[in-house]
Amino acid sequence: MAPDRGSNNTTRLQSSRVPANMRSSNESDTHERTEAQRELAQRASAPQNFTIRGVLVGLVIGVVICFSNMYFGLQTGWVSGMAMPSALLGFAWFKVVARTLSYPFTPVENVLIQSVAGSVGTMPLGCGFVGVLPALNFLLKPEENGPLDISLWKLVVWALGICFFGVVFAVPLRKEVIIREKLKFPSGTATALMIGVLHGEKHDANIIKYRPREGSQVDDEQERLLPSSDDGPEGADAETAHQDEAVKSAIAAADWKARIRTLVIAFGVSALYTLVSYFVPQLRDVPFLGLPLAQKWLWTLNPSPAYVGQGIIMGPATTLHMLLGAILGWGILSPLAKQRGWAPGPVNDWETGSKGWIVWISLAIMLTDALVSLGWLIVRPLISYGRIILPELWREVGNHSWKDIVTLNIHPGSGTYSGIRDGHSNSWSGSSLIKKIREHSDGEEEPDAPPEHLISKRTTLVGLVLSIIVCVAAVHITFPGLVPFGLTLLALVFALLMSIMGVRALGETDLNPVSGISKITQLIFAAITPPGKNAVIINLIAGAISESGALQAGDLLQDLKAGHLLGAAPNAQFWGQIIGSTVGAIVSALVYKLYVSVYKIPGGLFQVPTGYVWIFTARLVTGSGLPPMVTEWASGAAVIWFALTAARTYGNAVKARGNRAPWIDYVPGGIAVAVGMYNTPSFTMARTIGGLISMYWKHYKKREETPIIVLASGLILGEGVFSIVNLLLASAKIPHL
Repeated sequence: MAPDRGSNNTTRLQSSRVPANMRSSNESDTHERTEAQRELAQRASAPQNFTIRGVLVGLVIGVVICFSNMYFGLQTGWVSGMAMPSALLGFAWFKVVARTLSYPFTPVENVLIQSVAGSVGTMPLGCGFVGVLPALNFLLKPEENGPLDISLWKLVVWALGICFFGVVFAVPLRKEVIIREKLKFPSGTATALMIGVLHGEKHDANIIKYRPREGSQVDDEQERLLPSSDDGPEGADAETAHQDEAVKSAIAAADWKARIRTLVIAFGVSALYTLVSYFVPQLRDVPFLGLPLAQKWLWTLNPSPAYVGQGIIMGPATTLHMLLGAILGWGILSPLAKQRGWAPGPVNDWETGSKGWIVWISLAIMLTDALVSLGWLIVRPLISYGRIILPELWREVGNHSWKDIVTLNIHPGSGTYSGIRDGHSNSWSGSSLIKKIREHSDGEEEPDAPPEHLISKRTTLVGLVLSIIVCVAAVHITFPGLVPFGLTLLALVFALLMSIMGVRALGETDLNPVSGISKITQLIFAAITPPGKNAVIINLIAGAISESGALQAGDLLQDLKAGHLLGAAPNAQFWGQIIGSTVGAIVSALVYKLYVSVYKIPGGLFQVPTGYVWIFTARLVTGSGLPPMVTEWASGAAVIWFALTAARTYGNAVKARGNRAPWIDYVPGGIAVAVGMYNTPSFTMARTIGGLISMYWKHYKKREETPIIVLASGLILGEGVFSIVNLLLASAKIPHL
């Protein structure tokens, strides 16, 4: 999760080599725009934008990631789209079979692979299989009309029902957030940069840039992820330039081979650990602080390379905040609740133990963080434009009456406003205000793909209607008689609104707050849902729909950002995502059913902590009884994190204006602290080790980030893939040592 860099400048290359002193600024901008538009049109029209071979490779990679995400999701709730590893694996495969290809493998086809793989891989979370479904299947009480026994075919119907509308929701947002506002989407930008390195003759060869503003800087994502390159003086000797390009090409070839080697070695190490841990399960809970703390208070270490890899990707700030949550929850609040009699049961009991008691505190922190963060996304534009609109209106009051200002009418055939009274010389046109608002916007839009390669309005409208119909039908087939029709439609409306906020947060901060979004939806539905036996079920399903929409919309726009930078056709990515979501939904349902039939869930290896978070949230907002003293402690935590999240939000706003705010990393993030509380310390400790490794690599060694991200991805994929082997061993009842 990258910190908010707040800039609306995307990664854009100068596409023209004409010296600045030979043409005016306007001529230069026009030339660059024309060149960028020409290159976009050329790449978007390439036949490799959508290929059967690209879709198939993306599906295979996505299924592997899907298994991995189901495994880690049921353990801790964490999933990843693995965009960069997907692009790297796709590139490696086509490099291996390059001699057999009838047409070349291009950057836009690599974008297709990454888009398809990501849409398949995130479906365990998008369809609720790591949180909502375990809560409905195993955690509902009889008085809540549960637990629900949902057959495989109904799980497939449910997954297919909610896997499309988020993708369609994202389409109308593309032009606004990518072309007009030019939000960064840091992971999408980073993926595009890596694909450019893999396919280009130099580090930025395949990134289409248009930089009309004088003095704008190359995006810091490029500086963070890729080594710098020197193009050399213009007009250099042709032979020398050719030799330089040959050297760069050789370096690029060696670079991708080194990345693949790192990925394979990391994969092998993690796979070996996973296999050994099946026969020696004690490896997953090492009492690194001594047996008393391990046995009584659950302070153990899971030395899984995969969780270390997750920590590397999360970074030091997030993992240290998670460690703070573990210390607060498991080191302070858990013993306190046990000793005071607020949680008299065994520590690891969700119902009567301190494990279940502290999760309420984490819920309060998570809800507060989500409300403040998402609330700022709504308030900030109002403040920004209010600074323009209010002074202009106040100035006009001195020249015109309020009646002239507020009673506006549009003259037919004109784009200006005037007072209703004809012939009134002092009527206000509003043109000065409109001009100021336009000046306040980001100005000139980025060049876009040709209209024939965009997703058409007809496709969007038909897709939106069909996806809503399919979603409503799926809910009522899977949960017949449990969710009223009107509330299902209302859940979809909230999903649309929450998707907009999630997309904006992702574009600015690289974090899609889907967990907070779902909790806010649960909170809203608690206020509008009539009390009854099905209230908790309705609350869970509404939250699941909201989470799914925000996740899928964010994933598609992240991919579309990468595609835009590389010149891929948006409609090809859209259909790739639709295909990937379809396959991912079916595979996720099958894998989930396989896991729950082989393993005891919850329990042992798969504790489904996010399932408990979902069910506890539903019970909290629907008025179910709370454990002793939870209200007081949760309220205190909410007040503290309201202030802390407000401070982080202010810091991000300071950084967005180009100012330094180094203190922001020391302000604990609410979501990270909450995750550290509801996950046992064993996972948090491993992730913290990964975060410290990342800090050593980037801040002390001053090395580029791409190699260590590839290493982390190999560690995650190794355990995720070999969890399938462990699944087969468990289903065959092979004994542990």
